[in-house]
Amino acid sequence: MKRRAGPIRLPVLAQDVLLGLAVAVMQVQGSAAKPAEVGSRPLTDLGHLAYALLAASGLVLAVRRRWPASVFVTTALISLVYFAVGFPDGPGWIGLFVALYTLTAYGDGRRSLLIAGAGITVLATGWLIAAADIEPRAAIGWVFFRIAASVMATALGESVRSRRVIAAEALERARQAERTREEEARSRVDAERLRIAREVHDTVAHAIAIINVQAGVTAYLLDKRPERARDALVIIEQTSAQALHEMRAILGVLRSPGNGRVPHPGLGQIDQLTAVAREAGLDVNVEVNASTASLPSAVDTTAYRILQESITNVIRHVGPTRVTVALDYGADTLEIRVVDDGGRDDPGEDGTGPEVSAEHRVATGGSADPGRGIVGMRERCGLLGGELTAGPRPSGGFEVTARLPLAPPATVRS
Repeated sequence: MKRRAGPIRLPVLAQDVLLGLAVAVMQVQGSAAKPAEVGSRPLTDLGHLAYALLAASGLVLAVRRRWPASVFVTTALISLVYFAVGFPDGPGWIGLFVALYTLTAYGDGRRSLLIAGAGITVLATGWLIAAADIEPRAAIGWVFFRIAASVMATALGESVRSRRVIAAEALERARQAERTREEEARSRVDAERLRIAREVHDTVAHAIAIINVQAGVTAYLLDKRPERARDALVIIEQTSAQALHEMRAILGVLRSPGNGRVPHPGLGQIDQLTAVAREAGLDVNVEVNASTASLPSAVDTTAYRILQESITNVIRHVGPTRVTVALDYGADTLEIRVVDDGGRDDPGEDGTGPEVSAEHRVATGGSADPGRGIVGMRERCGLLGGELTAGPRPSGGFEVTARLPLAPPATVRS
């Protein structure tokens, strides 16, 4: 396959050198070819000074982009000297117009315009004085042409500079917008990863706690009361199956975005949650201040997860005890309270161990090892603008209290 040849671009300095040579040749050749004017000084006078001035005003353009202001001042002085001496009019102003264009096109805006304006004023004054006794009088039109062409060259250069600045600003805005989109995308990915991590933690921690308790019951009762052991194994099977189902739903989102978001559990499943807790040995009492208003999905899910985590901590660290779950639906706040009476000093018939202190549960975030139980509940409340407190009760046991604002679903992050 043949490669397409790209355009050949000369270095900038080489381009300007060629431009300077071309302008010098055009000015010298054009002025020499023009018929002599009445009253004007021949180009060959003063040691061919006119040719030297015409060539110099062209060749100086070789450095026009490096020193635009200096090049303009040089060409302006050459033009004033040329016409003040009385040499004939011709294409000797080409270099001046290119220098004016370069000054405004590659300058810094206001400063370049001030220099160009001052220079054009001086040039116009000098040209008009030099043409005061020109004959015929109609030839003075060339002076006004040079003035108008100087203004046009300045305006053209400023227009090019403005367009370049606008294009650069648009490119920078596009880059900034791209960076912002990437940062927002990363932020959304991090938030989704954290949300899924919470879902995985809540699902796994609750299931493992139930399975751990029932496995202990099975080991304790396997020889003494095998019928009870069989019931514990059934609970283990059901709990692990439910956990696997929820894990598949969560991981399905990671595998294929088309599967939708992770299904959100809610307080409508509180009966199922407390039934599993009772099977694990807890005496759960649910007190609900009924409300006819439906909860926003984010509040509903957060409330369920707080209950699930609190009950899981009781199962894991206390064992069989009495737990009170209170849901108080206010006008603009849902209050959740989970209170346990603490554990017994000795293992019971079901084989659970002694109580872990309430102070230890606070220090470790509701886990036998440092974990994210209570920390995760506080994060969930914080995302909704709520608050959560957790700590031991003076009379014994442990209490978790959460207050969640009932904000409209559109303003709550789910």
